Amino acid sequence: MMQLTKEQLQNYEDNGFVLLPECFSKAEVHRMNIELPIIFSEDTPKRVLEEEGKTVRAVHGVHKTDEIFQRLSRHPQLVKPAMQLIGSKVYIYQFKINAKAAFRGDIWEWHQDYIFWRKEDGLPTARLVNALVLLDDMNEFNGPLFVIPGSHKEGMIDVMARNTTNQSQAKTERPAWMSNFTAKLKYSLNKELVADLVLKYGIFCIKASAGSVLLFDSNIVHASPSNISPFDRAVVIITYNSIENIPLPVPNPRPDFLVSRDYRPVEPLSEDALLIESLA
Repeated sequence: MMQLTKEQLQNYEDNGFVLLPECFSKAEVHRMNIELPIIFSEDTPKRVLEEEGKTVRAVHGVHKTDEIFQRLSRHPQLVKPAMQLIGSKVYIYQFKINAKAAFRGDIWEWHQDYIFWRKEDGLPTARLVNALVLLDDMNEFNGPLFVIPGSHKEGMIDVMARNTTNQSQAKTERPAWMSNFTAKLKYSLNKELVADLVLKYGIFCIKASAGSVLLFDSNIVHASPSNISPFDRAVVIITYNSIENIPLPVPNPRPDFLVSRDYRPVEPLSEDALLIESLA
């Protein structure tokens, strides 16, 4: 399924997301999963830990250093639907692996993505799409993604930034951008606003097997609870941006591994790119 159907396109427009079950085979998922222990073990500025300082929460920009994830970022199962939804050629704006470890993975508060990119990176419009690839089954037990269907129609909800300067521990040593990825997000939505949105639009829990792909709008309101189950829950999230939507200059720009400045259009690889031994 490398082209979305009219029904899938309509679902995305109406709800702000569309779920594509089992886009990648068990063999392809396994090929990606065997990369994770090495990636998570690397002590690098690209890695974000949970509040307890031990468990990996996220790793960014992996597609620039790991061949398998570089191939994933150019896979036609992701790139072609992204171009359909955006209506132009695309480049990779952001690449991250979010790991919600068994018994230890913390929450992601209710938020929209685009406000971070608008306020922090100078991104002119919300002409992007997130492609979330499940590396594990996502179920009701292991901190699944919650979305508010249709909430993207509200546009960017302009909330006040949280004051992150007084957070405890030696977190003062963290770079400023880190507050965009901790359990206390810089631009989270308050509970009254979330309650109003849920009353208006409802709430939906994403449940799907490993290898499935969720395409979702950068303005859909979403969150996930902590993972107190024995089941790990890792996902890859690749954000594709229109080549016609280049960020404007900002003071103190975030690192390149968070906000790619390589604006070259992504050229899709072959459908078997994750399984072949070499691209040469």
